[in-house]
Amino acid sequence: MQRITMSLDDRLVAELDGWMLGRGYSNRSEAMRDLIRHRVEADRLARDPDTTCVATLSYVYTHGVRDLPDRLTRAQHDRHDLVVATLHVHLSHDMCLESTILRGTATAVRSLSDRILAQPAVRHGYLHVVPVEAAVEDHAHGSQSASPHLHLRPKT
Repeated sequence: MQRITMSLDDRLVAELDGWMLGRGYSNRSEAMRDLIRHRVEADRLARDPDTTCVATLSYVYTHGVRDLPDRLTRAQHDRHDLVVATLHVHLSHDMCLESTILRGTATAVRSLSDRILAQPAVRHGYLHVVPVEAAVEDHAHGSQSASPHLHLRPKT
């Protein structure tokens, strides 16, 4: 790990400290690391839209709208290669919340997200994308045999 020194004007330091306090950071170093990671990841996704990622897509929808639950399910089944899991929550008699875990290229994940969020009566949608490095690893230990499997790690 390297130590760096930064000079910031008083107003920016006050903004940083207020931001940190509101989010529960205990020190400026960890806050700056998270801010830098966020910016680096966003830039990486902009430069290389086919990078591998994991993502969460969350949205609220009115389940009584004609065929909407079927259209949402069909969109997920059409891209079952991307959908890892979906959590469905009944918020009220009329409203549902779904959170879907996705894994694939950023382009494919965004395409599915756009298809779902564009449906009539889907609102409050948000896609959170995290670029990852994918590697197949074999964890055979001693006499135990384990088959190689996929490991995903955040890139930064």
